[in-house]
Amino acid sequence: MSVKRSLSIRGHQTSISVEDEFWAELKREAEQRDVPLAALVAQIDAARVPGQNLSSAIRVFVLNVALARKPTA
Repeated sequence: MSVKRSLSIRGHQTSISVEDEFWAELKREAEQRDVPLAALVAQIDAARVPGQNLSSAIRVFVLNVALARKPTA
């Protein structure tokens, strides 16, 4: 289920709506990188393609992380 969550990035409040599974993996990645969740979201925000919404950028980020971890055949 997609849930709307609020957090502050770069000094302004924003909300994102992502599924619980994406949120859990995003939090896991922040922990792995030893950075606050808001800092990781700020990095994703800064790197997103113009016109792409933040929720979509987070999903793509999480997918790319998962694919990078997947062992190659």
